[in-house]
Amino acid sequence: MKPFRIDPDIRKASALPAAFYEYPSFFEQSREKVFASTWQYAADVAVLNGQVNAYPFTLLPGVLDEPLVLTSEAGGLAHCLSNVCTHRGKVIVEKPAKVGQLTCGYHGRCFALDGAFKRMPAFQEVEGFPSEADHLARISLEEWLGLYFVSLNPFADFELITRPIRERIAWMPLDTLEFVEEGSAGHNVQAHWALYCDNYLEGFHVPFVHPALNESIDFGNYDYELFPYCNLQIGIAREGEPCFDIPEGHPDHSRRIYAYYFWLFPNLMFNFYPWGLSLNVVEPLGPARTRVRFRTYAFRGQAHRRAANNIDQTELEDEAVVESVQLGIRSRYYRQGRFSPKMEKCVHHFHQLLDRFME
Repeated sequence: MKPFRIDPDIRKASALPAAFYEYPSFFEQSREKVFASTWQYAADVAVLNGQVNAYPFTLLPGVLDEPLVLTSEAGGLAHCLSNVCTHRGKVIVEKPAKVGQLTCGYHGRCFALDGAFKRMPAFQEVEGFPSEADHLARISLEEWLGLYFVSLNPFADFELITRPIRERIAWMPLDTLEFVEEGSAGHNVQAHWALYCDNYLEGFHVPFVHPALNESIDFGNYDYELFPYCNLQIGIAREGEPCFDIPEGHPDHSRRIYAYYFWLFPNLMFNFYPWGLSLNVVEPLGPARTRVRFRTYAFRGQAHRRAANNIDQTELEDEAVVESVQLGIRSRYYRQGRFSPKMEKCVHHFHQLLDRFME
């Protein structure tokens, strides 16, 4: 039984206890209770192209460690499949390739690109063969923003949980987003993955941790909105700073929005700027180790301006403060804090969801 409950009334609630971030048992429980049932970024749609129609990857190494493969049929229909042969468990596709079928290199078992069993040498006398168990498992797959998202056991429909984001940004030229290598990198953070999310989900720390960002946004009008499985922080631009040109009729038309910071439970961050998208993928590696992948996508015809938004500097400042918190929560004198009802609504939202999923 978990030793915490997050009160739905933020005025009464206490945050997650230090034990959640410290104890390996909670990390182990989160593998299935949180990560196996939620939607995770897998790859860009561009990995399946004319030269590659089978793209292998491991889903959340260090947490789920699930070997999967993205495939596309001749008509362009994409699938996500288990990349483990149903005969003796060998990984089938070892590297991106252009293939006519999936063939296991151990004993020659063959599968169609949709995962259906095709044939197997020396199995003519086996009774009740093939059966459903001989097909490759199909994994739930969704495409959005030119990206693939997968879930091993989805708790909810992907379109449903992302609808608040889709509706808010529908006016943007999302179909023109293009990957930008510059500004896309991965950083290892010596801290629990949820501490990184805690930090992301509040602008409370901006004046204290991000001096350059604080000069660009109107901190007094920083705003928060909550939805069932995602939330939004809105940064308002000071005069002279870049902001969105929002069309008439949109609820935000009259606002000088510097950035939309969307978070999708449990570990995906979609940061929309006037020039495009900065995607943050928070990948746990262990109870006190996290890899954060930063991927940049610019609207076609727009030069991405990460520097203008102080993104690289902000990321490094966030990493430093989160690693400091990781050290601090180990103190025998710290157990758990309280929430600011005005500034930490999104953190409270995150902790409530963790409370529910860890039940």
